[in-house]
Amino acid sequence: MIITTTPIIEGRSIREYRGVVFGEVIAGVDFIKDFSAGLSNIFGGRSTSYEEELIRARQQAMAEMEKRAAALGADAIVGVDLDYEVLGQNNGMLMVTVSGTAVTLC
Repeated sequence: MIITTTPIIEGRSIREYRGVVFGEVIAGVDFIKDFSAGLSNIFGGRSTSYEEELIRARQQAMAEMEKRAAALGADAIVGVDLDYEVLGQNNGMLMVTVSGTAVTLC
């Protein structure tokens, strides 16, 4: 399936719009990752534990959106938008949402 942030796919025509599709993931960040990230914050450097969690959540959200588009008979998703948010009392949850328009191509 073609997935793009652009509203069109160069060289291809959109035959039919199937609807807006979403993928959502809310992931908890465990104590060890939180502690490790806190050390990175104090001493500087990148927090690979948070980066890995972010990558995993984004991949899961994209896969969920693609699955929902396929269920509508789409073969592409255009206009994709990603959003990240932290949730919870101590900001211990990461929410990734992705949306786009499911389409069929000529």
